[in-house]
Amino acid sequence: MKQPRDLWRSVILGAFLIFMIVPVVATLIFSVSTRWDRSLWPEGYTLKWWIDVTSRPLFMLTLRNSFIASFATMLCLLVLVTPTAYWMKLKVERAKPIVELITSFSFGVPGVVLALALIRFYSNIPLPIVNHPAILVAACMVLSLPFMYRPILNALEAMDFRVLTEAAQSLGANGWSILTEVIIPNIMSGIISGCLLVFSTVFAEYTLTNLLVGTRFKTFPIYLVEWTRQDGRMASALAVISFVVAWITSLLIIWVTSKTGREAPHIAGR
Repeated sequence: MKQPRDLWRSVILGAFLIFMIVPVVATLIFSVSTRWDRSLWPEGYTLKWWIDVTSRPLFMLTLRNSFIASFATMLCLLVLVTPTAYWMKLKVERAKPIVELITSFSFGVPGVVLALALIRFYSNIPLPIVNHPAILVAACMVLSLPFMYRPILNALEAMDFRVLTEAAQSLGANGWSILTEVIIPNIMSGIISGCLLVFSTVFAEYTLTNLLVGTRFKTFPIYLVEWTRQDGRMASALAVISFVVAWITSLLIIWVTSKTGREAPHIAGR
């Protein structure tokens, strides 16, 4: 009975890997081909398209802007979500359904609607935020809020934070010391996972960036889309770079979660 089941698992897993890997490999081959439209295989190979697209000043500028937006969103959400989740679980756990409803707004609100709503709202407020990267970071915070909230909340629920809080209070620690020296080190795996999820989400975000700031703060996805209208081979090279960033982020998340899973029995045993 087990052998057919294992066979089916292998077949399904193999089909899934082929489905995921073949388009990426084809994109990579197309990005290094001289011409690939008259035969089954490319007529030749070259790195010319990679060199051309990555040697332009706009490549480094858009890559830098994407990193700035991703890290800014990640840090802002980290400062906002970590103490909020801890305080909610410790003091007002009945507010959990309301907080979860707020964090799930991004799943039900399309990016176009969110961008237009932010522009309409802040255009009537005397703040220099419209057409500024700050509005992009604010919008990305709303978009990626659940990706930071859920890992941190899971990490808090996986530990006995109340006992740790009471023990720290009995030793004279204040609230800030408890959060920074006791709670955060014990939920670091959730924090790292949340940061990586937020980073990967914001790095690949195109709709909000294009509508809110456009060419005034051009990011890597906008640079990629512009090249899809000019040269598919250069756009394929940029797409491969985007895939690599996503893969590295995914591997880091898998590594963090697997390391946490191995350490959990040792922590429980103590």
